[in-house]
Amino acid sequence: MKVKVGLVQDSPVFFDKAKTFAKLEILTKKYVQEGCELLVFPESFIPGYPRGFDFGAKVGSRTNEGRELYATYRDNSISLENEELKRLEKLARSQNVYLVIGVTEKKEDNGSLYCSMLYISPTDGLLAVHRKIRPTGTERIIWAEAGAESMVCCDTKIGKLGGLICWENYMPLARMAMYRKGVELYIAPTADSREEWTATMQHIALEGRCFVLGCNQYYTKSMYPTAYLQMVTNEPEDLCPGGSVIVSPLGKIIAGPLFGEAGLVTAELDLEEVSKSKLDFDVIGHYSRNDLFQYDLPKQPAMVKEKK
Repeated sequence: MKVKVGLVQDSPVFFDKAKTFAKLEILTKKYVQEGCELLVFPESFIPGYPRGFDFGAKVGSRTNEGRELYATYRDNSISLENEELKRLEKLARSQNVYLVIGVTEKKEDNGSLYCSMLYISPTDGLLAVHRKIRPTGTERIIWAEAGAESMVCCDTKIGKLGGLICWENYMPLARMAMYRKGVELYIAPTADSREEWTATMQHIALEGRCFVLGCNQYYTKSMYPTAYLQMVTNEPEDLCPGGSVIVSPLGKIIAGPLFGEAGLVTAELDLEEVSKSKLDFDVIGHYSRNDLFQYDLPKQPAMVKEKK
């Protein structure tokens, strides 16, 4: 089976949920016209990854200005319990495309914010939500951490989808949780644009014997609204130059990495390559040595399967 995928390397309308939704719809409709059956958007595309912000937090103290900034960020984060989710589901359905979207999610049951990845089917709507289990560094000021219930994978008409967000991908046992589900399209939204990140994407493809789709934003300092520029005066102009990349199950780069501009990184993937790649290595099969090593993740959900 072959599937055409696209990684949307672009920028949100920072901290403006309404305008970012509108931009996401425009980009989706544009890239569907290029034949994409799956579109991936970067980490926290809605309402934007707040690179360079400290939210007025230091060890032992927080400022009123930082609290106000957090409130703005929270107000522009999305809830999955209102019309915002329905809008995304309608978009996927009307364009007949699978969407994997990085968002900052406001959970209504506890009020916390999560760095989340939404899996949306054109037929079934929201299939699953992966919430980051370990925010990195000072991300922990704004994002809560999720548990095993967040380690989701989806069996769809275009293949088995799963993945982790940004530096979760450096957690070996978290990756193993994805491999054990037989993931074929491993999706990694990120805010990391280093050359080392490209190497990480290649390693995961080789290790998991899966296609890896690493999607990053393209963002410059001048794209920040004027009101926020004073917070990032010491940051470089090229805040996040991109680096979105698609890698084969043998670790070969198929498309990208794209640096220095917004755009679409796209490729047609033949899922038969996943099976072929397991001839000489299979991390959950003949290379697993279950007689020596044991692994268990209690409460990890069963594979989500499309119903329609």
